[in-house]
Amino acid sequence: MTDDHITIAAVFLAGGHGRRMQADGQPADKPLRLLAGRSLLSHAIDAVRPQVAAMVLNANGDPARFAAFGLEVIADDMPDHPGPLAGILSGMRWAASRGFADVLSVPTDTPFLPGDLVTRLNTARRNAGTPLACAGSGGWTHPVIGLWPVSLADTLAEALRDGMRKIDRWTAQHGCATADFEIAGHDPFFNVNTPDDLAEAEKIAELVWGESA
Repeated sequence: MTDDHITIAAVFLAGGHGRRMQADGQPADKPLRLLAGRSLLSHAIDAVRPQVAAMVLNANGDPARFAAFGLEVIADDMPDHPGPLAGILSGMRWAASRGFADVLSVPTDTPFLPGDLVTRLNTARRNAGTPLACAGSGGWTHPVIGLWPVSLADTLAEALRDGMRKIDRWTAQHGCATADFEIAGHDPFFNVNTPDDLAEAEKIAELVWGESA
C-alpha cells in the first residue's frame, strides 16, 4: 500500500436487486453466488483489500446475510434505491466520517479486478487534472468502478435529489479521467449478471487462477 492509498476507502456496491441472476427460479443474492468455490464478494474483497485502507459494503435489506465477511454494511442514504450513485454517496459519507479523502467504488460482481486498480485510477486523474477517474477496457468505460473525492458528496446528494441517475452524466460535469486496462486473455472487469455469465466466469477463473482458485 502506498502513501496515497492510506487516504482511500473502498465501497463494495451490492445495493441492486440481482433480478437477472436466478437460483432455482428465485432472485439470487448475487454477491453470495459461488465462483471457483468462493463467493463473488470474496473474490472482490481479496482483490481490493491490499489497495485501500478500509472497506465497507453497501447493501439494502437485512445486513445479517453478509455477517461472515466482517465488513460494516451501510444502506443507501437516499430513499427508493435510486441506483449505484446512491450507494457511492453512502460510501462517500461513510469514508468522510472516518477521515478518508477518497472512495474507490467497485461492484460485487467483478471477481477479476486488477491489483493495480487504485494506482492507475489515481495516476489517470492526476495526469488529466480531474477530480474523478473510472476504469476502462476494450474501448468501454466502467463508470461504477471509480475513484471519488468525498468532498463532492454534497454535490452528488443534490444531483440525486434532482433526479440524476446516470453515473457518467454526473461525472462528466466534474471531469472524469479513464484508466484503460488491457484485455489480456480476459477482461479484468468482466461482470457476472446472469447464470450464463457465471458459467463463463468459471472458465476464466480456471485460466487465471488455475488450481489456486
